[in-house]
Amino acid sequence: MTFGDVYRQGKKILSDSGIEDPVFESSALFQKAFGLDRQQRIIHSGEIAPIKEASAFFSMAKERASKRPLQYILGTWPFMGLPIKVGDGVLIPREETELLVRTAAAFLSNNENARVIDLCSGSGAVALGIASLFPKAEIYAVEFYDEAFSYLEENIKNLGFTNITPVKLDVLDQTSAQLLKRADCITANPPYVRAGDISQLQTEVQTEPKNALDGGGDGLMFYRAIADIWMPKLNPNGMLAVETGDGQADSVIEIFHGERGKNINAYKDFNGIERVVALTQAV
Repeated sequence: MTFGDVYRQGKKILSDSGIEDPVFESSALFQKAFGLDRQQRIIHSGEIAPIKEASAFFSMAKERASKRPLQYILGTWPFMGLPIKVGDGVLIPREETELLVRTAAAFLSNNENARVIDLCSGSGAVALGIASLFPKAEIYAVEFYDEAFSYLEENIKNLGFTNITPVKLDVLDQTSAQLLKRADCITANPPYVRAGDISQLQTEVQTEPKNALDGGGDGLMFYRAIADIWMPKLNPNGMLAVETGDGQADSVIEIFHGERGKNINAYKDFNGIERVVALTQAV
């Protein structure tokens, strides 16, 4: 089979299984298998494809057709231009989460040596994004679950960031905050899906770890813990910024004991959803 034949057959496997964008995804899997991007694939389309790589490509296409997340199959996924390693046991970084990093970055622009705590860090995407913008910042990435923590450590090492310290703590534990110094900025992308709604999520999303999705009965369990346990760790004039689910911003603002205005507000992502709530600690 030629490269062109292999690509078209793989694309058909994805299309027949109902994958929403079979062109993009088959191209991504093709590049992983053969090391050829779209342009190179077209140039070499008439050449015979190596059997071993073709077999690997079809295997990945069938795996994706079974609704295993593309990101897990590829093994890495870009976030703010950084190749974040992902796989079973860790939440996949989403593009909308970049708003959380940008919100923190706007606050940190006048304090490049700030101390930052990133809660529920998972793969470390948020902490890594902040570190890429503020190499002098002192960042602590907090994660509790073993599988996710291993990805956090590996991403920090692979990307060469020396200003991030991975910390294994339970965000919900009252004693955890006592182990870290006060911070100028605290960020968090906590689990915020209502427990009863998890079974209604896309099949691919349900493949991700439940502990990274489950925000309790009303989806707000972690925000209450952040307000009670972690907000007191802010330095005077510090900032707390969290990602929120669709329709949760007002509830999170209330939990943070605030009203929309000078010291607390919500920011919309590219879909018009209020995705980030940020609070500036008044002196």
